[in-house]
Amino acid sequence: MKSSEIRKHFLEYFRDKQHTIVPSAPIVVKDDPTLMFTNAGMNQFKDIFLGNEPAKSNRVADSQKCLRVSGKHNDLEEVGYDTYHHTMFEMLGNWSFGDYFKKEAIEFAWEFLTEVVKIDKSRLYITVFGGDDQDGLKMDDEAFNFWKTHAEESRILLGSKKDNFWEMGDTGPCGPCSEIHVDIRDDHERLAKDGSLLINQDHPEVIEIWNLVFIEFNRLADGSLKKLPAQHVDTGMGFERLAMVLQGKKSNYDTDIFQPVIQEIAKVTNTVYGKENKKDIAMRVIADHLRAVSFTIADGQLPSNTGAGYVIRRILRRAVRYGFTFLGTEEPFVYKLLPVLVAQMSDTFPEIKQQQELVSKVIFEEEQAFLRTLSQGIRRFETYVSNHSDIKIVDGAFAFELFDTYGFPVDLTKILAREKELDVDMQGFQKQLEEQKSRSRNAAAVAAGDWVIVNESNQPTTFLGYTHLETEARIIKYREVESKKKKHFEIVLDQTPFYAESGGQVGDIGVLSSDHERIEIINTIKENNLIIHLSAQLPEKPELVFKAQVNTEKRLRTANNHSATHLMHAALRKVLGSHVEQKGSLVDPDRLRFDFSHFGKMTKEEIRIVEQIVNEQVRANIPNETLESVPIDEAKQMGAMALFGEKYGEKVRVISFDRDYSVELCGGTHVQSTGQIGLFKIVSEGAIAAGVRRVEAITGLAAEQYVNDQQDQLEQIKEIVKSTGDIVKGVAQLDQQLTKYRKEIEDLLLAKANSEANQLFSKARAYDDVKVVCEKLENTDMEQLKHIASALRQKGENLVVILGSVSSEKPALCVMIAENLVKEKSWNASTLVREAAKLIQGGGGGQPTLATAGGKNPDGIGAALEHIQKQLGY
Repeated sequence: MKSSEIRKHFLEYFRDKQHTIVPSAPIVVKDDPTLMFTNAGMNQFKDIFLGNEPAKSNRVADSQKCLRVSGKHNDLEEVGYDTYHHTMFEMLGNWSFGDYFKKEAIEFAWEFLTEVVKIDKSRLYITVFGGDDQDGLKMDDEAFNFWKTHAEESRILLGSKKDNFWEMGDTGPCGPCSEIHVDIRDDHERLAKDGSLLINQDHPEVIEIWNLVFIEFNRLADGSLKKLPAQHVDTGMGFERLAMVLQGKKSNYDTDIFQPVIQEIAKVTNTVYGKENKKDIAMRVIADHLRAVSFTIADGQLPSNTGAGYVIRRILRRAVRYGFTFLGTEEPFVYKLLPVLVAQMSDTFPEIKQQQELVSKVIFEEEQAFLRTLSQGIRRFETYVSNHSDIKIVDGAFAFELFDTYGFPVDLTKILAREKELDVDMQGFQKQLEEQKSRSRNAAAVAAGDWVIVNESNQPTTFLGYTHLETEARIIKYREVESKKKKHFEIVLDQTPFYAESGGQVGDIGVLSSDHERIEIINTIKENNLIIHLSAQLPEKPELVFKAQVNTEKRLRTANNHSATHLMHAALRKVLGSHVEQKGSLVDPDRLRFDFSHFGKMTKEEIRIVEQIVNEQVRANIPNETLESVPIDEAKQMGAMALFGEKYGEKVRVISFDRDYSVELCGGTHVQSTGQIGLFKIVSEGAIAAGVRRVEAITGLAAEQYVNDQQDQLEQIKEIVKSTGDIVKGVAQLDQQLTKYRKEIEDLLLAKANSEANQLFSKARAYDDVKVVCEKLENTDMEQLKHIASALRQKGENLVVILGSVSSEKPALCVMIAENLVKEKSWNASTLVREAAKLIQGGGGGQPTLATAGGKNPDGIGAALEHIQKQLGY
């Protein structure tokens, strides 16, 4: 059975069981600080489980793109080495929100597996929660008895809390689960050892394929469990594992999900899959990582040095490194595999086809950059070894520096070390790595208390901020949160004018006040669809009615910038072309930042035209036409673009400034008419990733101030160049004069260096066939020391120059060794300088023939010069 047919059968089965089939949510998670990526099918329904929003349908099913590469769910290191772990995978799932529970969930799962896709019942095992004394929970007898009506009792096993009690996190909804396992071993192996003995033993051919979670408790901050008012079902089945079973394979990678890409890797790298284990692992890693990286970029997450972007960069670099190390790829190649993936997956996930050009360019440039990093790392390793010729073990701190600072994989460091008959201090490396992880964990640690209910409410917060900047409000609940050793409070109101940070727009600030007190709201965020107001303090009387009041000035400036972003987006498409699509944005009171797809630097003329178009729209004072609850298809027909990586409901909010100019789907706050923006000015434009540009701009008073500052600078330049007319001509003349003077100064310094070199050479002391110049000079900076050393180099072979100086209270060392002495006596200027630099409390390095060092201790210069001489034996 083809994988596409398996997916189709699953969705059709649950459609027949009155489930609403919903599309996969984006892989990149927004508005949830606890997650970077969608790592389970239930993520998009988290708000329903938490009670933050009602379910639109009580029965739902889907196939969800998931990524597990960080936090508790991290399968990265197993990928490629075993047969069934992946970074990106599909999770087939069905859900019940307060509708059916254990009986029906068990019936559905068993019927689908044994009757629809016809898995042999004798190969299936079930694990049921066996109870937990610490939580005071008994065995899940209810599920056990339901399972007995379908499967032999000998195939129903009791599992521990670790394996059979699912929890969303340290707190929140949770409950017992039943796992379905399948034994795909050959018949003679099954006869030799019963499959029940291999459940949850990490056997590659006795694996879990479906988990049925019965959510019936809420875990509180104190660790206790509270029964939920409504019971839910959350199931997840690994699509790739199911395909392996139904296609009669022993590895997910042998299914039609992975084989097309693996065979393309073999073709591109001139390799055969299945011949050599190390190469097979590399091809499996690359095939898996291609999927993860491509879908994540298509959903809007670009590689970067922080957060989710860093995770994606790390996955891609891991793929490149496996190709480099095991398949001999020294040029970008991963991007070449994308067309095969697109052809295979675009029917189910059309975004990969629509974003193919961007994904390809981003992967290509990331590959190029990392291959340069590998080359730099190899050179740095060679320098390290040449400077430490007497070592047997590569220092763990150096290996970690290569890994952390330069992105150089430690596995590659070990390979390079082995080639030189060296070991790597992996204990020291791991110690540094753990310290870094500990720092990261501590920085990200957040401890949240339980919600304290002030006024009972089953309704979500009503947002009034589109039309009101203040309103009466009651506190529904609050909790205390500690992050980075600082405490604050999170407050939920029954209604609010405060806009919660989302869609690139920052959250509102303001005040909550009553007759008795006034507290500052320092930010407003959205967490799992809950509008949360942050404050450093809690009202003394939270049960009172409060006035919730937004900071009007900051809100209006933010609205100016948000509406200007829409106007600029439309102008960019007019000037650069319809390929321009938003890839990210930030809107706050001070500026706007807009990331968009475009493959070249904007010219000055293009920037000027965009500014001109936007300011024309501002002067036209176009009214804002806001349409609420528009069906998504109708909004698209109006010309509104849906952004990749964003999750939209069936009905959306549309913001239009002249339907022939700008129409966008947007939940942010905007001006009533464009004249309010005042003035628009772009202040910077540049690249942030392959095929993605970033524009920063300002509006209103900020733009006026920017123009005034530029004018003031021009006036100051006029005075400096003594020009009353053409300022540019005056600056050019001044630059010509400076160039002339610099050249004259440089010539004088070189002449002085030659003169000093002649004097020093005349003082050179001879030791057998080697001449040594060792001198402390007065008020000579590092650059001049190098000039003198270079001049002395011209005096011939067999010369060593050791110079020291103090200039502006900063000590400097310079060592030059003739090239023939470096070869004949194995002397190394860089090694000598590095050791001597410790005496001036500094550091340095360079080449074996010429090296320099600076420091903080001028009094150590004499000792440093003497130390170098002694090291040479003079």
